[in-house]
Amino acid sequence: MKVFVPGRICLLGEHTDWAGGYRRINANLERGVAIIAGTNQGIHAEVKPHPNKLILRCTLENGERRGPYEIDMDRDALLEVAEQGGFLSYAAGVAYQVLTHYRVRGLEIDNYLTDLPVKKGLSSSAAICVLVARAFNRVYDLKMTVRGEMEYAYGGEITTPSRCGRLDQGCAYGNRPIMMTFDGDRLDVDELSVPHSLHYVIVDLMAEKDTLEILQKLNNCYPFAESDLQRNVQEFLGPISAGITREAAEAISKGDVEEVGRLMTKAQEEFDRCLQPACPSQLTAPVLHKLLNHEPLQPLMLGAKGVGSQGDGTAQILVRTEEDQSKAIEIVERDLKMHCLRLTIQSGQRVRKAVIPAAGMGTRLFPATKSVKKELFPIIDRDGRAKPVIMTIVEEVLNAGVEEVAIIVQKEDKDLFESFFGLPPRIEHYNKLSQDDKEYSDYLMGIGRRVTLLTQDTQEGFGHAVYCAREWVGAEPFMLLLGDHIYSSDTDESCALQLMNQFAKTGHSVVGLKRTPVDKVKHFGCVTGEWDDDDGQLLSITEFAEKPSEDYAREHLRVEGMESDEYLTLFGQYVLTPKVFEYLEEHISGNLRESGEFQLTSCLDRVRKEEGFAGHIVQGRRYDIGLPDAYRQTVIDFRMA
Repeated sequence: MKVFVPGRICLLGEHTDWAGGYRRINANLERGVAIIAGTNQGIHAEVKPHPNKLILRCTLENGERRGPYEIDMDRDALLEVAEQGGFLSYAAGVAYQVLTHYRVRGLEIDNYLTDLPVKKGLSSSAAICVLVARAFNRVYDLKMTVRGEMEYAYGGEITTPSRCGRLDQGCAYGNRPIMMTFDGDRLDVDELSVPHSLHYVIVDLMAEKDTLEILQKLNNCYPFAESDLQRNVQEFLGPISAGITREAAEAISKGDVEEVGRLMTKAQEEFDRCLQPACPSQLTAPVLHKLLNHEPLQPLMLGAKGVGSQGDGTAQILVRTEEDQSKAIEIVERDLKMHCLRLTIQSGQRVRKAVIPAAGMGTRLFPATKSVKKELFPIIDRDGRAKPVIMTIVEEVLNAGVEEVAIIVQKEDKDLFESFFGLPPRIEHYNKLSQDDKEYSDYLMGIGRRVTLLTQDTQEGFGHAVYCAREWVGAEPFMLLLGDHIYSSDTDESCALQLMNQFAKTGHSVVGLKRTPVDKVKHFGCVTGEWDDDDGQLLSITEFAEKPSEDYAREHLRVEGMESDEYLTLFGQYVLTPKVFEYLEEHISGNLRESGEFQLTSCLDRVRKEEGFAGHIVQGRRYDIGLPDAYRQTVIDFRMA
C-alpha cells in the first residue's frame, strides 16, 4: 500500500496555535486562528504489516537511503526510542501512541522518496508522524478519521523531545486549505472551498534563525501581559491576527485572490510592528525584508510574508498565475540566489458528469418489466406532468449543475432509451400536442443531447454496472444515482445539489445518508463514523457495511448522538472520485465477487481508507420504485412532495 503525506505551510496565523492554548489559564485571551495548506511536496512510502516489529527505511531529501531501522513493537522499547529524539523518534512516538490505544502488530515502512525540504518551516517532522499514523490506520483498518490521524500524529510527536504546535499536523488534511481555531485544549477544523486556484512561491531564505529563541521570547509574554511590549504581542497573536485570518478565509472562499494578497502583506506589517520588538535579534529579519522589497518582484506579487516562526527562514509569495509563478522563481533564484518551491492550491474540481445504472431486469416488478423497463415506468411530477422515472432523475442532476449524463443500459434496451431521449414524436403526433407540450418536447430533445447511453453486456452487479462508465467518466469526479429511486428535497437545494456542495467543501467522495430504523438496515448499505460538524449533518465515515444484520449494526455501526434504534443508510446518491474505478477493476479482473456479483460497497470502503469519505444526511426523501407496493406509494407521495 502506498501512502503520501505532504508538508504543511501556514498561510496565515503563525504562533496562534500555542498562543490560543494559553486560554486554559487566561480566558480573556483571543482564540488562535490559522489557515494552513499542504505543500505539493512531501513524504512518499510503501507500507505493509509486520508480525512484531516497526521497521523503517528512509530516503533523505538528497536521495541518500538510510536504514532499515528496527524496533520491537513493545511499548517500553518504542518509548525509549521516542524519547531519544531524531528522525526515528517520530515514528516510534506515533507507534507508541497507537499501540497504547489499539491492538495492532508491527509495521514496515519504506520511505522511498522525500521531496519535502526539511527544517524550512514546512513541518517535515509532522509529515513523518502523520505518515506513520496513516499507515497504521490503513494497514490495520483502525477506522480513524483524518482528524483522528492528526491527533495520534500530534500525540506521537510530543512523546519525543520535539514541542511542535497543534497546527503542524494539519498536513493530514492534504493540499486543501483548512482554518484551525485553537481554544485552550480544544481544536476546531473547517475546510475551505477554493473556487480559484492559488499560486504561491515558497522561498528558502538561505539564512539562519533561532526558532527556540523566538518561541522563548514570545512565550514570555504569556499568559498575562505586564508591559506594553507584552500587550502588543498578545494583541497581534489575538484579535489582530484572528481578524486578518478570518477575512482571508472569506476571501479565499470567494475567490478574491487580490484580497488574500493584501491581507498577507498586512499580516507581515502588523507582525513587524507588534512582535519584532519582542525578539529583535531574530525577527528584524533583514533577509526576509530584502526579498519582500526586491523591486523586480513587485509587479508579480499580490502579497508576501514570512512563514513558520518567521525570521530569516522561509517566505511565501502569492502571484496571479502559473506564468507569474515561473517568472517570480526565475527572479528570486537569479537575483537573490535563493531556492524556491511551487505551491499551487487547486480549485475544487467541478462535478460535470453523472452516471445512472439502468440495466437491471427489474425482476421484482415482473411481468411488467418484460414489456417496459422499470426506469421508464410513469411518474407524476409536482407540476402534474407524466414522465418516465429516468427523466425525473436526469432532470435532478442537470438542474444541480451536471453537464453530461450517462445511462447504463442493456444492449437490447438501447433503442428504447434512444427513442425517448433522441427522437421527437412523429410529426402528426407532435401537431396534436398543446403548445406547452410542444415546448416540453423541444426541451426533452435538448436534454437528450446531453445524455450518453452506455451498455452493460452482462448484468454482474451494481459495481460492474458502475465500472462500465469508466472510460466515459475519465479522470474526474462524477455523480452516481440509482436508476430505481427518485428524490425530493426538503430545502431550496435539490438532494443532488446538496451532495455536490458538500463535495466542493470536503474535496473527497461524498455519499448521501438517511436516518433509518434498525429493523430496515438489512435492506440497505449502512455506514458509521464521527461527526464533522456541530449540527449532525456531515459525517466522516469510518466503515461501510453492505446490508448488515441488526446484530451487526448494533455492535459495529452505532453513531454517537443518534437514537438507539436509528442508523445511517445510503440514500442512493453519491459523488465519487475516479479512484473507485481502480478498485472495481481489481475486483473484476481478479473475479472477486460478493454473493456472486461485483459489488460497489467494498470498493467505497477502500476509497475511504485511501482518500477519506464523507457522508451527508440529505435534507430530503427518496422514493423507491423497485417493488410493486413501493412503486404504488411513490406515485401517490411524489406528486404531493
